[in-house]
Amino acid sequence: MMASIKDIARVVGCSISTVSRVINDRDGVDPLTRKRVQEAIDRLDYVPNLTAQGLRAKRGRLIGVAIPNSTVGAFSVVVQFALEAAYSQGFNVVLVNSHDDPDLEETLIKSLLSREINGVMLTRVSDESKIVTKIVKRNIPIVVIDRAFEHENVSNVVLDNYKAGCMAAEHLLALGHRRIACITGPLKISLSRERLRGFQNTLAEKGVGLPPSHLHEGNFLYQTGILGVQTLREQGASYTALWAMNDLMGFGAMRALHERGVRVPEDVSVLGMDDLEIAEMVSPPLTTIHYPIKELVERAMELLISQINSSEVRSETIVLEPSMTIRGSTSLHPPAGSSAGRP
Repeated sequence: MMASIKDIARVVGCSISTVSRVINDRDGVDPLTRKRVQEAIDRLDYVPNLTAQGLRAKRGRLIGVAIPNSTVGAFSVVVQFALEAAYSQGFNVVLVNSHDDPDLEETLIKSLLSREINGVMLTRVSDESKIVTKIVKRNIPIVVIDRAFEHENVSNVVLDNYKAGCMAAEHLLALGHRRIACITGPLKISLSRERLRGFQNTLAEKGVGLPPSHLHEGNFLYQTGILGVQTLREQGASYTALWAMNDLMGFGAMRALHERGVRVPEDVSVLGMDDLEIAEMVSPPLTTIHYPIKELVERAMELLISQINSSEVRSETIVLEPSMTIRGSTSLHPPAGSSAGRP
């Protein structure tokens, strides 16, 4: 049960009006009492109830959508589909962009909770995020998408990221590549580790290694793809194929290779992941692992609204399958004598 102003007042040993003055940052409270009230607010994880302040009429049917970073291409698509899915069911959306900061994520979502939202659709910043358990404690419907934990008592809709890693390796191996590099997502995020595990295990089954010199940890941004190619070169990596764990990093990698006079795919094949609309517009068009983002968001919103309408918070997991979209950025292993492997 959520803490109330009465709970704060009882713990501190002061009046409800004193707690109210602290919450609303008004004068008339001595510094020591103010400090004790604030400590109790933090300890009891109190969130102001705007409904109690007479704002219920302004609330409406409201869903909070929280994403880690709006500059990552896939998340801008998530927002688009979330808006469409919510509006079609008569709900409004409040968007939270956490800028990859777990502390900011917690602060912003607590602000959402103070608005008496009906439910939350969340892609957590990283494994460091702590806000999910706090939402669950308040008995507010929540669905986690994309970055979920195993055995977490919350509904989630996710991609089979291990299988995506397997598919990436299988595609490059089928083209004859044996010297392969990878620009990963942040390894503090479980889905990046799952993709890498599937990739490495599948390569290992065919006797192909992925040494540290052929790995660069990225952050899903375009510039990381450029930096990844530079870093791989500095590490002495020699490769004929490269998997970037999202399309933006794949675009950056192709640019960096082009600037070094390395041809894609003649010298180095480049594979991405997400299958953003722009992937077929670049030159060469990017071969990529298709992430069914529209289905993921629609299933998540359907699950969330079902919980809202039934007033029942459930724990349910939906796992979606990746698929391969083959375009022009990957090809058969280059013949001997080409500039391949020296990006």
